[in-house]
Amino acid sequence: MVKKKYLWQHPSGRIYVRIKGKLHRISAPEGTAEFDREYWEIRTGKKMEAKTSISALIEDYRKSDRWVGLKPRTRADYEKVMVYLVEKAGGKDVKRLTRQDIIAAQKANSHRTRFANYIPQMMTILCEHAIDLGWLKDNPAKGVRRLSVPKERQQEHVPWPDWAVERFRAEAEPLARLIFEIGIGTVQRPGDWPDFEWGDYDGENLRLRQNKMDVPLVLPCTRHLKSALESAREAHGVVPIASRTILTKHEGGKMCYHYMARIMRNERKRLEVTEFDLHALRYRGVMELAWAGCTDDEIASYSGHTTIAMIKKYAGEARQTMRARQAWEKRQ
Repeated sequence: MVKKKYLWQHPSGRIYVRIKGKLHRISAPEGTAEFDREYWEIRTGKKMEAKTSISALIEDYRKSDRWVGLKPRTRADYEKVMVYLVEKAGGKDVKRLTRQDIIAAQKANSHRTRFANYIPQMMTILCEHAIDLGWLKDNPAKGVRRLSVPKERQQEHVPWPDWAVERFRAEAEPLARLIFEIGIGTVQRPGDWPDFEWGDYDGENLRLRQNKMDVPLVLPCTRHLKSALESAREAHGVVPIASRTILTKHEGGKMCYHYMARIMRNERKRLEVTEFDLHALRYRGVMELAWAGCTDDEIASYSGHTTIAMIKKYAGEARQTMRARQAWEKRQ
């Protein structure tokens, strides 16, 4: 056994390595492999990354079918978390990972709740992959509680009112108008809108498989959506190829979510309707279906909601308004 130099033990029992007059604490218990690793890292000034490190796990995960089969939008969300994990704890041995480590990382990002909640979600996936590799027996990330968004930071999506819808339809630029009509007309999440291809449109319906829920849907187009689609098709001069996305950048490439959101943000600002966002177009669509007399099940068949909680919220608001108007007319 190689004798370790420059060790010093505090009366409390804590052990340090003295390097050039400075004390560097070793946190691992003496006599363990982790103690040896920390000692030599301090002595050499080099991090000794374990073969079963978080960085190694992420690298292997990226080669797996788990990663390859993900939708582009999901990959983009996961990628941000994986970059963070590599930067903050890439050299940490997965075998030493604890539930407390994951909760601590989540809490450290509590100022950005959505990202914070992605950390245990991403770690659950990575740890499942580590179990398959034989690096772990149990998943320490499974069951970590999601953080709630503080009330002062909660923002309700305000459904687009009639006057804002009319203004946007009358004054918006063609591309922004097309995005707008896809939002209201399909009643889908904004993350799905850039994936529509011309081959999904048959002149009456749009087809898609939802990114989030992986639900296949056939959506009859509203007259406003059909008008916007036909105008966009005519603008090409020729019939677009089936694999070309309906929403494209000005230079012709596929439009990503953030590009689309920027176009709509600028147009909403120009038309002074900034309080109504992209997600609220989906809720406006739900309300229009409710105004038309659709049941919750009928609305769910259109929107693809797997639970009716959100349908009840926005459809209920629409139905209350409609009943109040009917009561007002009778009162008159």
